[in-house]
Amino acid sequence: MVADNTDGVAGEGFTFRSPPPPPPPHSSSITASQDTPAGQFGQISRRRSPRLLDCNRNNSGDHNNSNNKHPVKKKPRVTSGSESYCLSRNDVSFFIGDPVSDEEARRRWPWRYNCQGLKSDGCGPKTKNNDDDDDMLVLNVKCHYLQAKVETHVLDLGDCVTVKGEGDHDHVGRIIEFFKTTDNQDFFRVQWFFRAEDTVIKDASSSNDERRLFYSTLMNDNALDCIISKVKVVKTQPGINLKSIPACDYYYDMQYNINYSTFSTIKDDVSSNNFRLSSCNNKEEINSNGSIDDNSNEKVTRFKPKKLELTLLDMYSGCGGMSTGLCFGAKISGVDLFTKWAVDANEDACESLRLNHPDTQIRNESASDFLDLIKEWDKLCKKYPVKKRTQHVPPDDVIPSKEHNVVPKDEYEVEKVVDICYSELSGTSKRGLKFKVRWAGYGPNDDTWEPIEELSKCKDKIREFVQKGIKANILPRPGDVGLICGGPPCQGISGHNRHRNLESPLEDERNYQIVVFMEIINFLKPKYILMENVVDILRLANGCLARYAISCLVRDYYQVRLGIMAAGCYGLPQFRLRVFLWGAHAEENLPPFPLPTHDVVFKYGAANGFERNIVAYDEGKRPKLEKCVLLKDAISDLPPVSNTEIRDKMKYTSPPETEFQKFIRATKPDMLGIASGSSRGEKPLLHDHRPLPLNEDDYLRVCRVPKRKGANFRDLPGVVFDNDNTVSRASEPELMPSGKHWVPDYALNFRHKKNTRSFARLWWDETVSTVLCTPNYRAEAMLHPEQDRVLTIRENARLQGFPDYYALSGNVKQRYRQVGNAVAVPVGRALGYALGMALHKSTGDEPLITLPPKFAHSTTLDLLQSRLATEP
Repeated sequence: MVADNTDGVAGEGFTFRSPPPPPPPHSSSITASQDTPAGQFGQISRRRSPRLLDCNRNNSGDHNNSNNKHPVKKKPRVTSGSESYCLSRNDVSFFIGDPVSDEEARRRWPWRYNCQGLKSDGCGPKTKNNDDDDDMLVLNVKCHYLQAKVETHVLDLGDCVTVKGEGDHDHVGRIIEFFKTTDNQDFFRVQWFFRAEDTVIKDASSSNDERRLFYSTLMNDNALDCIISKVKVVKTQPGINLKSIPACDYYYDMQYNINYSTFSTIKDDVSSNNFRLSSCNNKEEINSNGSIDDNSNEKVTRFKPKKLELTLLDMYSGCGGMSTGLCFGAKISGVDLFTKWAVDANEDACESLRLNHPDTQIRNESASDFLDLIKEWDKLCKKYPVKKRTQHVPPDDVIPSKEHNVVPKDEYEVEKVVDICYSELSGTSKRGLKFKVRWAGYGPNDDTWEPIEELSKCKDKIREFVQKGIKANILPRPGDVGLICGGPPCQGISGHNRHRNLESPLEDERNYQIVVFMEIINFLKPKYILMENVVDILRLANGCLARYAISCLVRDYYQVRLGIMAAGCYGLPQFRLRVFLWGAHAEENLPPFPLPTHDVVFKYGAANGFERNIVAYDEGKRPKLEKCVLLKDAISDLPPVSNTEIRDKMKYTSPPETEFQKFIRATKPDMLGIASGSSRGEKPLLHDHRPLPLNEDDYLRVCRVPKRKGANFRDLPGVVFDNDNTVSRASEPELMPSGKHWVPDYALNFRHKKNTRSFARLWWDETVSTVLCTPNYRAEAMLHPEQDRVLTIRENARLQGFPDYYALSGNVKQRYRQVGNAVAVPVGRALGYALGMALHKSTGDEPLITLPPKFAHSTTLDLLQSRLATEP
């Protein structure tokens, strides 16, 4: 469990900078470099162009493994003035009309001519590039044109065309420039569109319309004879009825950016600012009502909520780590985010959530049952709407009078319906809707679950329950939810699972919850989505589960952004790398990811193809990050407890020693930013500071492990060491009082006899790798530095950022599991702040946001009061 440099980058003090870029995309030698003024019209140079073309090369070559399909890379080619890039097509592709005047060309395309000083004599197109990118800008421009002819197609600036790609895979782009070089070669500059399969979605694109494209700001220069044909592409609003789109070859409604795998609403079609469209047929904007808007530069109208409040549905909630953090962070930004509903299949986790969130509607059921339930609930709400008093009640729904409601002697009378669920029907293999019934003359302990079919004579009771439920909003309906967050269980993809289905992960029932999660989103249609999962979701089967999730959201016209975040970067003594996927309705601001506040020691690497998704400062920037939090910073103030401690609550015995400890001891009102409820003078109690008790033999082993850094089972009697650092049993080993060996066989044989983790002590100056669901001291470093026991539930909870007041329910193992399964609270808190800023419309298109100073270890109340003190 200790951060082990042998598993990652050796001991690098890491400011969590951007990783090295992935292998260069396949390219020709003639595309824009960020080093030139032209770079402002494309994405930054480190986020390179996805497709760069040369029609002269064959289709053989290697493919890289990035998130986007690219033509095969070729080396720069220099031609003589008499050569053509595609001699076979030279007679059918040429410019027509007179060249643009030199004055007009310099005005419209100044970046070409501002680089003229970089030209040199000689033949062939002169280009400029940088060391980090093969994209180049043609510099030896002779003149520009407004039209060209390719075979039978007359092309104008602004027309859309298909361009030769890899094999049979052609690409679609918009013409930005026509120009001839000083050696009489014809080029065009193209702004690319992405097909779904060209994006991070890849093979999961089948659910998206084949005609759908994604706008991008990627541009580069290509030989004119790479153009295949002219096509009609129209711009639409996301979610439009496709039948209302006029005849066209393709349409686009969202923008794609390789950085953080971002799909977003098009704020400004930048290419339209660079030329006048000579053919309005090639770029029309279709509104949601089907009308055509020829003002293509108009931004999407944004809805501003009157009240900055948002309801939250926490799926797979566990004990509530993610939703708790999100609510804390949103409050700091000025948004009241409230966990209205929560769903989890684990009863103890639901009880823990209820202890800390008493006002939340908590459902202890599977996500599949919840999905069916909310569908049936929506039908009931439509059948039994809350009617006005003057509204006529249909005859078949008339509430029977008492004299007509006589209960036969062999039947029980229903007093009222008190709950609803969707689950397996008793005595059958079928599932269905059931109501919890309170019987007349009986108490709550005698309530029973009855199928709806058995309550056919109780329509009045069902109506009464449904109408009360509508008013109390006991279950969400489509449009009710502001944010759905959740981490679909990952047993089928976790690296700890040795029986993973690597070929078809979606066919593994342990991975099916990601399908259920997407179906819940599709039905409820929230404004925002936040999904969390382990990094293996990007590694297993080329990341097909993550690509599936992105594809589902994009299909439903949600904006999407994917980031990889390390918990240690937000003020925890734990590395814990996790994947987060934002989703936002087309009319909302897509939330950014919060930049790190703390330095960490970097472990592991990004999944192949997702190197640009690590949430980090760009390489070269030197932010002032706080020092990483160590184990001593987090738990040194906690009272000593023994291996057999059983108390659930206890008092502190010493004051906090660090900023982290002061912060983690804060009261619930302080964490929630409630000044009137602040209880700074009270001495709160410490919850769950008790360990998993060791058996007698293991306890004796732990007592003999020295209290020093690096100590582990190798310090026990009865082992010898070989030259290759392997360990084996001594010929005449000392035995324990029970007659067993001091070092068990599993410790000797683990990791090919090079194990150093069994019965290993953590140390004060270390950062923990990842808090797990069980304190498995036999395989991970889990022992307290100076006490003969494993880390307590509370110590693990602190490593996850849970405040000390946050109490847990269930047996000891269940509490450990809840803590280990949770999203680290400070990470959720940082994401909640980013969400709140997006809801305030205080963020733009940027994928990253900087957190306020001292954000990590300041309470919500402290940050709110600090902001008020600095406001004029």
